[in-house]
Amino acid sequence: MIRYKNLSEGKWFELSFPEQMANIGMEVLRAINWKNKNEKYFDISVEKVIELIDLTKIDSKNRKRLKEICRLKEVLIDYFWRNNQFKSSDKLWENYFNFFLYYASKLREKRRLECQK
Repeated sequence: MIRYKNLSEGKWFELSFPEQMANIGMEVLRAINWKNKNEKYFDISVEKVIELIDLTKIDSKNRKRLKEICRLKEVLIDYFWRNNQFKSSDKLWENYFNFFLYYASKLREKRRLECQK
């Protein structure tokens, strides 16, 4: 099921790689939040994560990062839906995505300031 139709039609590809990863990270954090609370919302969040990763994979500007993106998808699926053979944790994922969340917020702030000039 395509949940982000408007993103797949072009908006996603206008975002920088850190912004794409920050969006993926926000959805990962939502999935972590729902993990032990609501199975339906948890599964929806993980499906969104996978869809955003797939959009990031097909973005031509990310060709050199394809290995990292594919590995990210593999390890997240293992963590959320399989037996966690890579021994991931909620904290590990929070730490991994915190950089992207911080960097993307700095990019937004920079754009906002440039628009005010």
